[in-house]
Amino acid sequence: MSQTIVPVLMCGGAGTRLWPVSRESLPKQFVPLIGERSTFQQTLTRVTDPALFARPIVITNADFRFIVAEQLRALGIEADIVLEPTRRDSGPAVAVAAALAAKRDPQAAVLVLAADHIVRKPQEFVAACRSAAAAVGDGRIVTFGIHPTGPATSYGYIRPGASLNGADVRAVERFVEKPDAKTAEGYVKDGYLWNSGNFMFRADVMMDEIARFEPAMAEAAQGAVAAMTRDLDFMRLAAEPFARAPKKSIDYAVMERTELAAVVPADMGWSDVGSWDAVWGNLDRDGSGNAISGPAIVLNGRDNLVRSDDGVLTALIGIDNAVVVTTGDAVLVAARDKAEQVKALVEQLKAQNRREAVEHRRMYRPWGYYQGVDNGMRYQVKRIMVKAGARLSLQKHHHRAEHWVVVNGTAEVTVGNDTRTIHENESIYIPIGCVHRLANPGKIPLELIEVQVGSYLGEDDIERLDDVYGRG
Repeated sequence: MSQTIVPVLMCGGAGTRLWPVSRESLPKQFVPLIGERSTFQQTLTRVTDPALFARPIVITNADFRFIVAEQLRALGIEADIVLEPTRRDSGPAVAVAAALAAKRDPQAAVLVLAADHIVRKPQEFVAACRSAAAAVGDGRIVTFGIHPTGPATSYGYIRPGASLNGADVRAVERFVEKPDAKTAEGYVKDGYLWNSGNFMFRADVMMDEIARFEPAMAEAAQGAVAAMTRDLDFMRLAAEPFARAPKKSIDYAVMERTELAAVVPADMGWSDVGSWDAVWGNLDRDGSGNAISGPAIVLNGRDNLVRSDDGVLTALIGIDNAVVVTTGDAVLVAARDKAEQVKALVEQLKAQNRREAVEHRRMYRPWGYYQGVDNGMRYQVKRIMVKAGARLSLQKHHHRAEHWVVVNGTAEVTVGNDTRTIHENESIYIPIGCVHRLANPGKIPLELIEVQVGSYLGEDDIERLDDVYGRG
């Protein structure tokens, strides 16, 4: 077995339970929910010790590839970024992780981590990894079991069996699905553990078990890795073989069927922050139990979570046990004990074709971001930020003209065959159908206001003629 553990971060999920902060365009793993860093970044920082961990592998989808790259860059951490062509649940992703790690070393120890969980006790996490590695070397597939803090109904449970490695690693007697409240109370009383959904295994052992229980999944993963292609700094799994993988979680595919399952009981301050109530439980609170972030105030209220983004002042009076989340384009108000219903709410919004269900007002791109400011009949206004040294694609639009006004920094603008430099308080007009490109040649962010006018203003009215980021 390899001397170091290969960390694999799974970060392709949508995270709708934490709407409106988490949306499909920027889900919860990339958002600072607790602390100044995203949960993806926090997970990365726990696996950076080169004495224990090898170069990480990040498995995500193409929509998030530039967010992943940017958040890695911000930490100064290098990783292999692998792009799934479609979402196939955790089973195929784990199979891909095993196949990728096996290319480094067939007996590599692989640590699969959800990128949207938090761990408040990183030293205990490392200790649990060391305990798990010993059992993994003996051919076990180890999951991390969490000592329950109460009879939660939102987690699966594990019944630990006999000790395998001193007192640290136990055989798994039974996996059980999310129980009702009364059953959960019995599980806690009987010493069951929460299933954290994080695993460690030897690459060859996991692939053998997947091939035994789900041969189509193993074949699809190995085919997708074998035909993988490089795209800039990313590795794209081959779409056709990956699409043949059954859509199934690793729990159903392997963990509930294998005789090799083991568990490390861990007290590492873990949470999957799967609801706003869970977020509240992991935040610092004032003397009245209120967790407040952003410009917000609570008068005569207790045990509330109040989060205000985009500088919007949010005020509560006489309200207890509530979740109030304010963003620039949506407000959520919910009872804390009903926070699990946010996912159903988002499904209703999708059914109504509400853009706010899936998109943020600020949309990130590899070159920076754009943010909606105003819109009306035949026009919309955006604020655009372009990172230093970055440039947009060479493009044209068939249904809209654009006016750009620079408010900060310097813009290099190509319109047709003419390229000119535009400074603060200067503007330029791009007619309908005209080939154009925007770039930031400076050393500070470029900010400008864009006014679009035309009969159709959708983002799909972009014909890219050349793009340094490889987008079609």
